[in-house]
Amino acid sequence: MTTTTTLTERYISATIRSLRPDAQDDVRAELEASIADAIEARVDQGDAPEDAERAVLTELGDPGVLAAGYADRPLYLIGPRFYLTWWRLLKLLLIIVPVCVFGAVALGQTIAGAPVGEIISSSILAAGGAILHICFWTTLVFVILDRTDSATAIEKWDLDQLPEPSENGVAGRNDLIASLVFLGISVGALLWDRFRGFVIVDGTVVPIVDPQLWPWGISVLFLLIAAEAVFAVVLFRTRRWTIGLAVVNTILALMFLLWVVALLLTNQLVNPDFLARIAAAGGEGFAAGQAASADEGGVFRILAVLLGFGFAIGVGWDIVDGWIKTVRARRA
Repeated sequence: MTTTTTLTERYISATIRSLRPDAQDDVRAELEASIADAIEARVDQGDAPEDAERAVLTELGDPGVLAAGYADRPLYLIGPRFYLTWWRLLKLLLIIVPVCVFGAVALGQTIAGAPVGEIISSSILAAGGAILHICFWTTLVFVILDRTDSATAIEKWDLDQLPEPSENGVAGRNDLIASLVFLGISVGALLWDRFRGFVIVDGTVVPIVDPQLWPWGISVLFLLIAAEAVFAVVLFRTRRWTIGLAVVNTILALMFLLWVVALLLTNQLVNPDFLARIAAAGGEGFAAGQAASADEGGVFRILAVLLGFGFAIGVGWDIVDGWIKTVRARRA
């Protein structure tokens, strides 16, 4: 057997081996004829038979790709029909689910009193596992849809799916008013709690915020609120978010979170008298809850952890929102 015959036969065998048995003979005959004709044409032009054969087989390309064409089999995981839907859904899930898993595991470990290192490592591992599962299962579903030639509602598009115009990082008057009103309500609520009281028992005002914070501890919070008000005015005058403003917003948010967490960790944020009255009002039901949650530090510790995580989520969103608007402003 000559070298020419061997190369051609190897190429044809590599091409047809993944085809259905009933199609292999027809494809073999077609390839043998087309390759022989192409080689003959090159030889007539003056090429040596060996060089002509190599050139023809090289032009035909990878036999696997050629076989996929004969079998009408796509060589991709997800085709253009479902690609954008898959990509949009995957991005949405990767933004939401790992963050929720990280927070849920961190919250559970914190309530259970786990060491800081264990809290961080467990949360990261859980979030990483969630990312792997999201990527795998979401892709698998769309691969099945594409391979089964499914015609579903997800591939339909209409004008209602057009995104709303983004703000492009512009700071408007409404943002300024909303910020100042919220900060004003916060100051008013603190003053009302201290001097008028949201909780009054037997004619006695029972503040929710620990009175021991007045005046110095609460002054730190008032300074942060004043700084937030100045920041809102500067942002409005600047008219759009910048990297500098995003950095300042991040620093102010983290300082507020540090103030809250420090007081929660030292049990100085909530008035002990207020907690004692809640415990007394709870009666046997509260005592049972305390006993059931003794391993986690009791009901009040669990509530403090939940409160701390709530503040952390709010601060985290404020920081992320500021940077998103900054990116939009730079793109605009």
